[in-house]
Amino acid sequence: MITPIELVIFDCDGVLVDSERIAVRLHVAVGAELGWPLTEAEVIEKFIGRSPLSNGEQITARVGPSRAALWQERFKQLHRTAVDAELTPVDGILEVLDTLTLPSCVASGGSHETMRHTLGRTGIYPYFEGRIFSAGEVAHGKPAPDLFLHAAERMGVHPSACVVVEDSKYGIQAARAAGMRALGYAGGLTPAKWLEGPNTTVFDDMRELPALLART
Repeated sequence: MITPIELVIFDCDGVLVDSERIAVRLHVAVGAELGWPLTEAEVIEKFIGRSPLSNGEQITARVGPSRAALWQERFKQLHRTAVDAELTPVDGILEVLDTLTLPSCVASGGSHETMRHTLGRTGIYPYFEGRIFSAGEVAHGKPAPDLFLHAAERMGVHPSACVVVEDSKYGIQAARAAGMRALGYAGGLTPAKWLEGPNTTVFDDMRELPALLART
């Protein structure tokens, strides 16, 4: 018997807010300045869906600790400015949130500070206030299952009754490792083929989400 859904766990970047295009562009620019030339495709593959700590470890291994610290600071400054100027909600997500009746929360690799900023700028924060979980709260970020298991525990729901909405391969891997069903959103930067696999349905229009949840 399939366990009914009791909790929808949303990733933040690329699922709720269209921030990954900004992040990719800025990592390419900062990397060019600090000695690690990266293409957009390489940034998507290496960084998107991982926690800032994990990304920082990759950057430190490549350019050293001093340049990695400068990278982090430069990126943070540029990101805040770009978010204020151009960030929008993912197309269709506000319509989904307005009609969603299932309990929901956010579990993201981003920090609470960053999510307050991005979700606040797009008007999404009130939908999830008090139910936002960050990779900074657990030992290991995605693709480890820690964050999703932490969110389920805090929300009082068994993992088998959770469905995760993700747009990165690392997030999908984390959902599977947590024993949760996954809905892979391929309407952004991540190729659909990276999201395919067991217990995962891939879709490319956020407005499809309510019907998918009803069938999952």
